Amino acid sequence: MIKNLWQRMDGPLKIGFTFAVIGMSLTVIGIFRDPTTPITAWSLGIGSLIGGGTWGLVSWAISTAAMEVENEVQLAEESDAESTVKASQQTQ
Repeated sequence: MIKNLWQRMDGPLKIGFTFAVIGMSLTVIGIFRDPTTPITAWSLGIGSLIGGGTWGLVSWAISTAAMEVENEVQLAEESDAESTVKASQQTQ
C-alpha cells in the first residue's frame, strides 16, 4: 500500500515528503544532542512538526514552482517552433 501511494504522488510531493522526513530526523537528532532541551513527547512532537513541516512545505513549494516554470518554457518553445514552421511554409 505504501509503495502504491508513493507511486501515485507527483514529483514535488515526493520531494516535499522526503525533505519533511529529513527535517524531522534532524530535529530529533538535535533534541537528543542538546543537553538543555528536555526530552519529552511534547518537545519531540512539536519539534518534529515544526522542523518537518517547514522543510517539507518549503521544498514542495520550490519544486512545484520549478516544475511550473519548466512546463511554461516547454510550452513557449513548442509555440515558437510551430510559429517558425508556419512562417517558413508561408514564405515558400
